[in-house]
Amino acid sequence: MLRQALLALSASTQARQLIMANPLTRDVVARFVAGEAADDALAATRRLLDGNLLVSIDFLGEDTVDPEQAAGVAEEYIRLLGKLSAAGLSAGGRAEVSVKPTAVGLGLADHGEKTAQENIARIAAAARNAGTTITVDMEDNSRVDATLRLVAELRADFPDLGCVIQSYLRRSADDCQALATTGSRVRLCKGAYRAPEGVGLQAKAEVDLSYARCMRILLDGPGYPMLATHDPRLIEIAGSKAQLAGRDLGSFEYQMLYGIRPDEQSRLAAGGAQVRVYLPYGGDWYGYLVRRLAERPANLAFFLRALRSRG
Repeated sequence: MLRQALLALSASTQARQLIMANPLTRDVVARFVAGEAADDALAATRRLLDGNLLVSIDFLGEDTVDPEQAAGVAEEYIRLLGKLSAAGLSAGGRAEVSVKPTAVGLGLADHGEKTAQENIARIAAAARNAGTTITVDMEDNSRVDATLRLVAELRADFPDLGCVIQSYLRRSADDCQALATTGSRVRLCKGAYRAPEGVGLQAKAEVDLSYARCMRILLDGPGYPMLATHDPRLIEIAGSKAQLAGRDLGSFEYQMLYGIRPDEQSRLAAGGAQVRVYLPYGGDWYGYLVRRLAERPANLAFFLRALRSRG
């Protein structure tokens, strides 16, 4: 019930206006969002890399309304990648970027899929020039087929293009099986969107079970799994399964959100695991924040404690 309420809140224009206008909220958001400018993201990236962590940077925004706006988002990513390269932060994929298809045009009424593909190709080319990679984020269930088509077509030119599968969808195990191929980079997360009963799993236990099933498929395959979770039990299962599958620590990675369980991020990295931090920046942080709170009750408790400490 709490998750559904938060996801409904993420779509509320009135709630967005009230929360984003609250200075107290904006101060706390700084714990979860690097800042509004690319230079803020670079500074946070440098700190994380110095702590033996990897980074995936997300320029916040989605559901662009015109081709010019979509092209502007792509240009922001290209500039960001140029700055990462100039600062020596992107070599070897230490810092990469994550891109939402609707931010670069997928939702446009006319030629949305073509526009998104062209913009992502431009970003992927800039990433290659910077010595790093790009991961295409997954959004709500209505975008899955189009996103997977984009990924399949773009991988002909950019075979290291990453994609995301969300375990809350009933189809996800089959999608993981199809994607678990040599060289394939797949980020597995639980997902933070709503879906109808026949499309999405509703109970947390079902989502967790699906995550474990998808994780086994990816770890047993020849690709490169990127396991995005803060759940201690799933992290433990992942480590055990990786050992059983004969995987070394360089053949997969854990991913966690900026500002969430930083001690655990450092603990895993100190033990030799690859840990990548999902680092968002930009002014359009509302939808991102509310969906992160919906993903896991502990995130909401952490956020509320932070608010109280500022009050």
